Amino acid sequence: MHPFWITAFLDLAPDDLAPTVTHWAAVTGYGVSTTRGDDGEFATLLPADGDPHLKVQRLGEGPTRIHLDLHVAEVAPAVERAVGLGARLLADGEHAVLESPGGFVLCFVTHRAVVRPAAVDWGGHTSLVDQVCLDVPPRLLDREVAFWSEVTDWPVQPPSEEFRRLSSPPQLPLQLLVQRLDDDQERVTAHLDLSSSDRAAETARHEALGAVVDGVFDEWTAMRPPAGPAYCITDRVPAT
Repeated sequence: MHPFWITAFLDLAPDDLAPTVTHWAAVTGYGVSTTRGDDGEFATLLPADGDPHLKVQRLGEGPTRIHLDLHVAEVAPAVERAVGLGARLLADGEHAVLESPGGFVLCFVTHRAVVRPAAVDWGGHTSLVDQVCLDVPPRLLDREVAFWSEVTDWPVQPPSEEFRRLSSPPQLPLQLLVQRLDDDQERVTAHLDLSSSDRAAETARHEALGAVVDGVFDEWTAMRPPAGPAYCITDRVPAT
């Protein structure tokens, strides 16, 4: 199927919407579009160059989460294939809403996007939101990795004990990483990752914006924002 673009949606509980949009606009250096939708529930984070790959949605109910839009040429065959691989169809129309075998929400959409945004220069270092990490409980790992690899046609790189990376095309704005959790949570969740040319400087910038360090590891720092889902700053240098 080969998705030609991938968009990450921050699906936000009503109380999380305003502070989360403020935080991520500052984190990314992006503008915020006017709202759209029947109740003004959607907005897009707008990079200075390139096509958008981050959007927000105010939920009517349920907790804050992340879902993915996979942009494809045709929705119907993408749905048929995903369902055959174990996904569950939740809603169908101009776009389709599904759950992966592990319960992670994804959509198939057709609107066009082609130009990957560049990293933002913060005056000494650069950073970019360029990865979605699927957080998968151990009992679901093998099936979820197989599903995402087959539904995207992206091969899985040689695994480590904790991670499985899918080899997505370099022109896409978001890489897809699968992390095996220690805890056996009910369903698959996700978080966003930033690449940065200087993790310490980028972490300090986020702390000044109100985020709190939740853990420091060999190759990444876990952050807790003022509102919305947690995320990580990694040592991966943004692509140029």
